[in-house]
Amino acid sequence: MRKVIIANKLIGETPLEALEKIRIQEEIRADIPMTYAGRLDPMAEGLLIILAGDACKDKEKYTKLDKEYEIEVLFGISTDTYDTLGIIEKVEKKSFDSIDFEKYKGKFIQEYPAYSSKTVNGKQLHNLAREGNLPDEMPTKEVEIYLIEKIGSTALSGKRIADTVIENIKKAKGDFRQKEISEKWDKFGKDYELIKFIVIKLKVACSSGTYMRTLADRIGKDAEIPALAYSIKRTRVGDNRA
Repeated sequence: MRKVIIANKLIGETPLEALEKIRIQEEIRADIPMTYAGRLDPMAEGLLIILAGDACKDKEKYTKLDKEYEIEVLFGISTDTYDTLGIIEKVEKKSFDSIDFEKYKGKFIQEYPAYSSKTVNGKQLHNLAREGNLPDEMPTKEVEIYLIEKIGSTALSGKRIADTVIENIKKAKGDFRQKEISEKWDKFGKDYELIKFIVIKLKVACSSGTYMRTLADRIGKDAEIPALAYSIKRTRVGDNRA
């Protein structure tokens, strides 16, 4: 058996949960190996390549395919995961200059986020982060952004942001510190109920392994304002489009 399936991972799902859903939908027997090529974080959605049977032998080839995303960068808030499934670390409502997104095009060295599945000395970074044992030097990877352009912007109230984030967190199973994170977002929603925060929507085409939430954090740091990935949607993998 050999199958290459382009699945649509939903917000809240892990790649493994999306894989098991496809196994049931495609009626693939439990004894047939399956894997996914290219992760998506629980709060991200969009295209996910799932391989079954002999196609699993080609995982590296599919993992290396270029990707395209639509992401929303929320300015004024930062978390320890660089996305909404994280503990709020800073809230700073202030104006900032217009951003030249063209400067983010090209090759650069990107640091893996602390809350990721990257393995260091036999342990995944997210486990080391929880233990407070992150390495002094975080692992890095060379990545490339081929295209980045602004495709929209809006302003959302603190209450609307918190309500959306908490609803999305409820969709996530497993242990992602949901209770603690939701409590922080609930407090944020009450403290900043009517305050408006800027959200800029971007289209990004990039090489495999480029973290959108790390990009959002970097954009914020360059603009000297906290920022995070409010939403991430993968719209293309290789030649496959949503």
